[in-house]
Amino acid sequence: MNAQQGSEMFNAAKRRQPLRWRHHLARLLVWLMVLGANAGMPALAAGDAERGEEIYTQRCMLCHGEEGDGMGPAAERLNPPPRDFTMAQYKIRTTRVDEIAPADADLVRMIHDGMPGTAMPGWSDVLSDADIQDLTAFLKTLAGLEEEEPGQVIDYGTQVPVSPESIAQGRELFHEDDRCSECHGQAGKGDAVKKLKDDSGYRTWPRNLTKPWTFRGSNDPRDIFARITTGIAGTQMPSFDDPDSEGRLSIEQRWHVANYVNSLEKMEKVVRPENTVIRALRLPGTVPTEPDDSLWQQAPPTTFMLVPQLIAAERFFTPANDTITIRAIYSEEEIGFHLEWDDRTRSIPGDKTAEKIADPGLSEDKVAIQLPLALTAGAEKPYFLHGDSRAPVNLWLWRSGTAENHAGVSLATARGIADRDIRDAAEVGLNGKGSYQDGTWQVVLRRPLMTADLSQDLQFHEGTFIPIAFSVWDGSNSENDSAHTLTTWYWLLLKPPPGNAPWLFAGLAFVLMLLGQAWWARTAQRRQRS
Repeated sequence: MNAQQGSEMFNAAKRRQPLRWRHHLARLLVWLMVLGANAGMPALAAGDAERGEEIYTQRCMLCHGEEGDGMGPAAERLNPPPRDFTMAQYKIRTTRVDEIAPADADLVRMIHDGMPGTAMPGWSDVLSDADIQDLTAFLKTLAGLEEEEPGQVIDYGTQVPVSPESIAQGRELFHEDDRCSECHGQAGKGDAVKKLKDDSGYRTWPRNLTKPWTFRGSNDPRDIFARITTGIAGTQMPSFDDPDSEGRLSIEQRWHVANYVNSLEKMEKVVRPENTVIRALRLPGTVPTEPDDSLWQQAPPTTFMLVPQLIAAERFFTPANDTITIRAIYSEEEIGFHLEWDDRTRSIPGDKTAEKIADPGLSEDKVAIQLPLALTAGAEKPYFLHGDSRAPVNLWLWRSGTAENHAGVSLATARGIADRDIRDAAEVGLNGKGSYQDGTWQVVLRRPLMTADLSQDLQFHEGTFIPIAFSVWDGSNSENDSAHTLTTWYWLLLKPPPGNAPWLFAGLAFVLMLLGQAWWARTAQRRQRS
């Protein structure tokens, strides 16, 4: 599977034991609901269920299991876990909240497009349209829905166009009585004030609404409207079209909220594969010490994907953080890094509020910068997981602190994940400061460009490409030691300040062009005379 990690992941390591009787009971309950329902269920797709079973066995069983119960061999290592098809609970649907299953078109879309932010890939490049129709027909048999009539699609009414007025009304409804902000946070980043679980009792994290590329069903206002209307089956995301709910919204109000949610996107945090270089900006004076200093906004941001550490012992499969954004500024004497990442929780061991929301084993939130101890003549880099004995690395580490101890910075020379020498950070001038607000950490780490010990510290020079990597720990997600997320090696470049050189080169090129034209004209005249 082509797994894509995403910013809203819950702990799939605590997998349930196979309870086959539960699935047989679920099938019985579904049939009882069908017999008593007034409206029909979505119709069987125009496909061959028997052929669909063959496709399922070949393509889907590894994750979703032989019986379609989400208990396949790979399930324990997937986050979020695979869908249990026997329960007929699908997150992305366009049928009304009182319907049991999604429409055939909803199933076709999920198979065709996949589920962003999960291990469920889109199959449109592997399966034909006929294959997807056949697979859809088979999936419905797993919940006993193959003979049902089409259900009723939600009423979209008249779509409200996106406008500042609509967004303002949506924002007011979003925050009114903590209707949405209780779970999604004041800035929509999923920093809930309470611990959430799904219907099976497993931990879930609210969606970070500022990262639309992680939405399972796209960030189009029409799709957001559908999620607000139907809710998300099996989770604590309710339907805001439920007639029995005090928080019910009218069609027009749901369009306003959809437009507001659509406006929350932070596209500067999109990972762009072509961006592999952090370009440090040179400024006069000193490097800012405060994470919220406006000078940091002058430096170009670069965002990298965070992936779980799967190499060393205690491999990690259930990350919560997915990206980190870096800015760098340097002056005549020092360099500073501004590190920013969305984190749904402020992890402070000993803090009662943090412990109430966190998973067991609360640890500090941490971030680290990894740099080679010295640069090589070629493009060779140290082993990316904390180097090795041949090519050690410097590790700059910031930690969020505990209820008893303040946040702090540490320095180490590492020769592998289990071999490191802890050093005095203050002795080399390494310092840092962090700030957490509305689901986002901002951390500044600073150090002089040059240190006294050339054998233990990297020396920074202008115009040189320097390998650099990052690691992040979410302490509320049971991340500590080797259980964390990280990046591969990228590059840092200290851009020399603009000077007279570009103008000199441009002027020289212009003079050469004029001389060339004069030579060509003179040569042409001689040929005409001869």
